[in-house]
Amino acid sequence: MHLSLDRNSLVQYVSKQVNSFFPDHQPLPAEIVDKNIDITLQRMEYCFSKVRNKYFFDGKNTVFNHLNADQYAMFLYFLGNTMYRDHTDPVFCAKLFLLNKYLHSLDAFYEVELPDIFLLVHPLGTVLGRAKYSNYFIAYQSCGVGSNHNIYPEFGEYLTMHPGSSILGNSKIGKNCKIAAESLVLDADLPEHTLYIGDPKKNYTKTNTEISQFWGEI
Repeated sequence: MHLSLDRNSLVQYVSKQVNSFFPDHQPLPAEIVDKNIDITLQRMEYCFSKVRNKYFFDGKNTVFNHLNADQYAMFLYFLGNTMYRDHTDPVFCAKLFLLNKYLHSLDAFYEVELPDIFLLVHPLGTVLGRAKYSNYFIAYQSCGVGSNHNIYPEFGEYLTMHPGSSILGNSKIGKNCKIAAESLVLDADLPEHTLYIGDPKKNYTKTNTEISQFWGEI
């Protein structure tokens, strides 16, 4: 993976950034970031290698630019989740989660298990709750994934949530579905290859024959 900051500089960058935002009695040691950075970068490299976009994969190498906001939002999620899996003090995981909210207005809690392959596109105001996610998931800005009566959705592969869309509650979404901008799926199932437009009161569906340009072929 081509890095805009080398590994050690990235470790120091994250530690200093977190401690600047949260100057309390429990600073994040660079050693904790260092312990988890390699697995984090491995997870990112695998994810980014599937994205057909020159900013993520130039045809030969995966690319991580810490000044690309979409990539850095994904990085902070991956790092916080990797630290959580490694049983790091949850205070430090929470600081990474909150840093992501401050920088990108992204609510992706470190305990949420996003899939190995996903993409965030300008994810300002997006909230990704404890759904069952599958690979090739895309979320744009102002998307919402959450519960209804404490039941969360389940997603098939190749789901794209367009800006302002939400999926809530007991919803099972099949493979290769798209949720149109500003649409809401609530306690409803969608078969595979469906484009959904509307809300629970008024909606219609169409057959979705294409996948996102970000992924290539199924």
